[in-house]
Amino acid sequence: MKRVIIGAGNTSYEGWIATQENELNLLNINDYYKLFEKEESVDAFLAEHVFEHLNYEEGIEAGKNLYKFLKPGGYIRVAVPDVNYKNEWYYNMCKPGGPGSIDHPAYTHKVFYDYKTLIEVFEKAGFKVDLLEYCDENGRFHFNYWNTEEGIIGRSLRFDTRNNDGKLGMVSIIIDAYKE
Repeated sequence: MKRVIIGAGNTSYEGWIATQENELNLLNINDYYKLFEKEESVDAFLAEHVFEHLNYEEGIEAGKNLYKFLKPGGYIRVAVPDVNYKNEWYYNMCKPGGPGSIDHPAYTHKVFYDYKTLIEVFEKAGFKVDLLEYCDENGRFHFNYWNTEEGIIGRSLRFDTRNNDGKLGMVSIIIDAYKE
């Protein structure tokens, strides 16, 4: 089974291949062929807080490239900052051009997604999408169970240490996008 973390940084999980932007530029189809040799050869991709660094059109293009290299039945689990989360600190940290943090600079963010726009990007790339975590237009947080064996998202309800005492401190829109 071939499972790949995109833009892994310091993230590594057993059974997953960690890649960096200099190895797999989502917009450069030649990088995919160098890493995977042939289309439909990857079971799963994991992209945590990567797609906000692409503009909307680039997100669709990256999605189409990933789709080519996924096996039928494969998926990509994606997490991005959620513009609908009603928290001033979070908004200022994650907004395009914002300061972010030392490990995650937001000054390179190009899109601040809501769940509808993120789904649209992946549907335009050919995927069927399941929404796992997100805030609606009123800022209300929604959670649908997702299996950690299929990829862990650190900036999520269950795994971010800023979420404690029943209060949200960090959220992401999390989707699974499937190739049928």
